[in-house]
Amino acid sequence: MSSSTQKSVLVVCLGNICRSPMGQAVLTHVAKERGIDIHVESAGTAGYHVGDEPDERTVATCQRHGVKINSLAQQVERSHFKRFDYILASDRSNLSTLERVKPADSTATVCLFSNWSDGLPIQDPYYGGMVSNGRTFLLLRANTYAGWL
Repeated sequence: MSSSTQKSVLVVCLGNICRSPMGQAVLTHVAKERGIDIHVESAGTAGYHVGDEPDERTVATCQRHGVKINSLAQQVERSHFKRFDYILASDRSNLSTLERVKPADSTATVCLFSNWSDGLPIQDPYYGGMVSNGRTFLLLRANTYAGWL
């Protein structure tokens, strides 16, 4: 787990190429704007895209909003449950997977990304176009401002 002054957050979706890297980028961006010391990474509950860059539509959406995005996909590991203060799931399916694989000695708080706001899932934009990515970005940003930072 991180030091007492710097919080650490792992944002999680299924494949770690759309919602979670976008959530990582948004959290990092807003924290920097507000002068908050935070370490953010992202991961997927599945290993479909390990080592891949974020989806090009995700990158384009972040760039359009002036948010830097730079990550490579990774899969959730047991060690993450001790390394991060918070593990934020994009939806209930990923939350269920995280709860199922969470080790008994986990020190992380595992919850929905939207836990501190409306509690609604962050929809997966993968099968949609740029409009879907834009909606996902707005949801992530709104949830970040409403509850996280």
